[in-house]
Amino acid sequence: MCNALGIITSSANNIRVAGMQDYRPMGAFSFAGRYRVIDFPLSNLSNSEIDHIQVYVRENPRSLAEHLSNGSAFNINSKRGKLQLLFSNLNRTNDVYNTDVAAFAQNLNIIARKPQEYVIIAPSYMVYTQDFRTLLDTHIASGADITLLYHHVNNAKNAYLSCDALELNKQKGVLSIERNRGTAKEKNIFMDTYIMKRELFVELIEKARKISSIYTLSQIINKECSEYDVRGVAHRGYFATVSDFESYYNANLDIMNSEEANNLFDPDWPIYTVTTDSAPTKYYETAEVKHSLISNGCVIKGTVENCVIGRGVTIEEGAEVRDSIILAYSKIGKNVQIDHQVVDKWAVIGHEAKLSATAERPGYVKRDDRL
Repeated sequence: MCNALGIITSSANNIRVAGMQDYRPMGAFSFAGRYRVIDFPLSNLSNSEIDHIQVYVRENPRSLAEHLSNGSAFNINSKRGKLQLLFSNLNRTNDVYNTDVAAFAQNLNIIARKPQEYVIIAPSYMVYTQDFRTLLDTHIASGADITLLYHHVNNAKNAYLSCDALELNKQKGVLSIERNRGTAKEKNIFMDTYIMKRELFVELIEKARKISSIYTLSQIINKECSEYDVRGVAHRGYFATVSDFESYYNANLDIMNSEEANNLFDPDWPIYTVTTDSAPTKYYETAEVKHSLISNGCVIKGTVENCVIGRGVTIEEGAEVRDSIILAYSKIGKNVQIDHQVVDKWAVIGHEAKLSATAERPGYVKRDDRL
């Protein structure tokens, strides 16, 4: 068992997926048809033999709470381990007060009483795989006070604009944590993943609260970089953020690339999720499906091309659905034409409707909506 407490954070104030986030937190977003985004950090922790895990939620917790339940779907030992869903008291007057530090401070007594020596903190809105046992061993061997995980990218001018980036020296020491302003193609995107001793974590939260009520964890570490030994460790493999609507759309469609999928899904590193015992998808003679991910329980009678289709979706005869993400239990009616759309759960798009957008600005159909 790994001697660490796992903490999964909610999204920061500057990160928002318009439309979809009105109904659920980012961790509950559907990904690749059958998964939720939070399945990836939870599976990373579980596979790393971390079975004491806290999940922080700010708003609209119902769908995430239902999905997580007692953690049994994520191979968390119900006798030895524990999955806690922790809530923060939102400040409705001004959102700037609703930081990760504020959420941690409200639950600091719980954290301080934990027996684990280390904390491993991961975000609920990034998709990647990581063996945290290896990362913890690297952290301990380096003698660092704090280890931060980052991913080197070469498209930072146009992507990851809601994320932070690390400035590193030649020895991978962290000089600063700053917002990615799109000023350079190559950046070390900070993956909002931290490792440190639990006592130091508590100390940083207390220090941040004394300095400013709106400080975040990354800001207090950035301020204290010269006081502590803060190191960066590079992440290898698949990496995607769900930091705005376009990044959510692109991440889902990108995973249909077999090379990207193989980088993310490893038989020796399972991604756990809540399964359903629904029937296999039924394809009628009129169906034509190309280059798409189709979940179970669907009824396909029309054309589907370059799409991610969630569980229990119905696509009627004559419908044409292209370059789109259709979330669970939605219905696309006869002769409907859809391209570059995200159709939220339980939506019904009726007879002969036509919805068209572009890859740069995909459209959105609200949950439970009827068009």
